[in-house]
Amino acid sequence: MPLSPAPDVIPLYLESHAARSGAHTAAFGLGSAPVESHENSSANAAPAPTTGQPKIDELSTRFGLYVPEQSLRSFGTYFNAFPASYWRRWTPVREVTLSVSTRGSGQIIVYRSNARGAIQRQDMVSVQTEGTSRFTLPLTAFGDGGWYWFDVITGEQPLTILGAEWTADASDARTEGTFSIAMTTMNKVSYVLDNISLISKDPDLREKLDVMYVVDQGSDRLRDHAELAPLQEAMGDQLRIIEQGNIGGSGGFSRGMYEASTNGSSTYVINSDDDLDIEPESLLRMLTFADFTRTPVLVGAHMFDLNNRSVLHAFGESVDPWAIQPKVTIPESTIGHDFAAGPLRSTPWLHRRADVDYNGWWTCLIPTETVREIGLSLPVFIKWDDAEYGLRAKKAGYPTVSLPGAAVWHITWTDKNDALDWQIYFHERNRIITALLHSGYERGGRVLTESQGIDVKHLLSMQYYTQAARLYAQADVLRGPGVLHDEIGTKLPELRQMAQEHDDSVTRPDADSFPDVQVSKPPHKGRAFSAPHRALLPAWTVKAMGRQLLAQPTEKARRHPQALVAHQDAKWWTLSHYDSAVVSNAEGTKVAWYKRRPEQVRTMLARSARTHLDLYRQWNRLRDEYRAAADEITSFPAWERTFAANPAPVRPGIDDRDAVEESSERPDAPSESTSA
Repeated sequence: MPLSPAPDVIPLYLESHAARSGAHTAAFGLGSAPVESHENSSANAAPAPTTGQPKIDELSTRFGLYVPEQSLRSFGTYFNAFPASYWRRWTPVREVTLSVSTRGSGQIIVYRSNARGAIQRQDMVSVQTEGTSRFTLPLTAFGDGGWYWFDVITGEQPLTILGAEWTADASDARTEGTFSIAMTTMNKVSYVLDNISLISKDPDLREKLDVMYVVDQGSDRLRDHAELAPLQEAMGDQLRIIEQGNIGGSGGFSRGMYEASTNGSSTYVINSDDDLDIEPESLLRMLTFADFTRTPVLVGAHMFDLNNRSVLHAFGESVDPWAIQPKVTIPESTIGHDFAAGPLRSTPWLHRRADVDYNGWWTCLIPTETVREIGLSLPVFIKWDDAEYGLRAKKAGYPTVSLPGAAVWHITWTDKNDALDWQIYFHERNRIITALLHSGYERGGRVLTESQGIDVKHLLSMQYYTQAARLYAQADVLRGPGVLHDEIGTKLPELRQMAQEHDDSVTRPDADSFPDVQVSKPPHKGRAFSAPHRALLPAWTVKAMGRQLLAQPTEKARRHPQALVAHQDAKWWTLSHYDSAVVSNAEGTKVAWYKRRPEQVRTMLARSARTHLDLYRQWNRLRDEYRAAADEITSFPAWERTFAANPAPVRPGIDDRDAVEESSERPDAPSESTSA
């Protein structure tokens, strides 16, 4: 049951209505199949009265539940159903045992689903007194998908579930491992303290945890906060705070992976972001699953929306080999699926197994033997480090599994402005580097063509800082892999300095900070804009770009914005019609005044054409150069030098009175603080 049983998370743990299937009926090539109605789709479910959503006081314990009389409670939910197809695919386990301990009278009904999401009753038992009901459940028929779960139905008397668990024969396990956590943080102290506190209070996690490495790369340091001291005392040697310069997520995760892979005890390292809420049971499930897999695998957790907690944001991700872009693994899946509106049992695509290329490093378990064999992250600061690592691991024989029932709550990327701010440099550069390392297509397939198209869209949108950062990234790819380690700690300051040179990156708290909107003749006769039809896109682009290159903005547009444009409306086909506009960011916290500058468009468009031509001509040379350097730049020695070259900055009057301990006996080892 949830640690904090708020209404927005209850649908992930518990439901209170009869099972329904959202599966299509079988058509067998005889035409399209209609969706089964709710009335027909519940034919496999035992009828029972329902009492609406469970009451909060029913969820007063972590591993038990009180079920009132005349009620149904279903555990066919994200966190309580058993993802049978994943165990069938990746482990030698061929049967599991469900044990349900109860007190009182009622019925326990076990259900299963197939890859289409069709529901079938598996077994049922009536209970009258206190005891444990056990069900032996085969996994042989879950080749493409499917889950197990159970429902509880009461009659005239209530029933208490004292506990329930899914178990497998321990002899099927490949190993019994322990893990370390590598959490990277940058000025998000409250999140980190909450996560340390959560882990410190979980004895089951503590039993399997070697060390929680918190790599602090911020200026607001954990050790300056009094709340850390009692947590350090409670965790003892299981908590180590490592301070180093800001070398990004790839630098922070690499440091944690390095420490976990050289501590002599950890079987796995779990990379974890700082700004998340952890469901601690997820870490144990990831560990257990990894122990049982036939060969070592990376095991990832799914991402739920921290601000909308019943919404699943990332279920299974792959890399499109032709475009080198992330893509969903299950075509019919949706990003942002709300379990409050679409429960697991009635959402067919959730029953199909998703086989992925990588898992985001918001939370991902990696065998330390994998790290020792294939190295640490690429030294790319942020973006694409997790995807590239998954592709690299897969080539080396270490696949990734995104495991249902293991998840965290995290800020989603749709609520961030990282496609427009300084982070776009790393998006662009690291995507091209990933293509050079892993694309099997001549000159990277669609990568360069798509990249140039994106350049045009930003220029049409008056996003000149974004485009300047992209051009900088493309030029840096041409410089080769030799500069990646040397410049990992210096790129961000350069990008932030560059931001001050462009109107679209100079932000204010609200629109009133700029002159008022004035426009004599609204474009498009004042109607809403829409994307040009695909067949008309070439002609539309030529016309729109001609205006960007040649037509001078009106004098009024130089003095006053022509529109206020919300972030979700700030598409290239909309912004291209304006000479200036005030545009809000994704977070809704700031606005910027975009101003059209034809001379800048001409310069940047020419640079984009030259750079992409250079990338096209030199692709094969660059591919060979990056691939030849890959082992060295991801190696432990290369990262040791980078850690040593990027110590935490000394703060006068603070750090000079508080010496930081050495993390090991290596003469070039980076510094570390092991206590508050």
